[in-house]
Amino acid sequence: MEKGWIKIQTYTDAIRGEIDKQMLEENGIPAVLLNKQDSSFMFGKIDLFVNEKDVGQAQRLIQESESEKNGTKM
Repeated sequence: MEKGWIKIQTYTDAIRGEIDKQMLEENGIPAVLLNKQDSSFMFGKIDLFVNEKDVGQAQRLIQESESEKNGTKM
């Protein structure tokens, strides 16, 4: 990974990672998923990276998204 990119989240579910990545990009935050899962057995992790200048906003957006998914408000 290039300098200046920070891992902000780790997933085991590729779909959840893609949903969060897309949500960040829709909010103007470039994001990259690094899939380290074994393609045959689908185990391992998927890391979500954003630029270090976007870390705070990205974490806040993901937290808000998870709160909405769970039916709670911040």
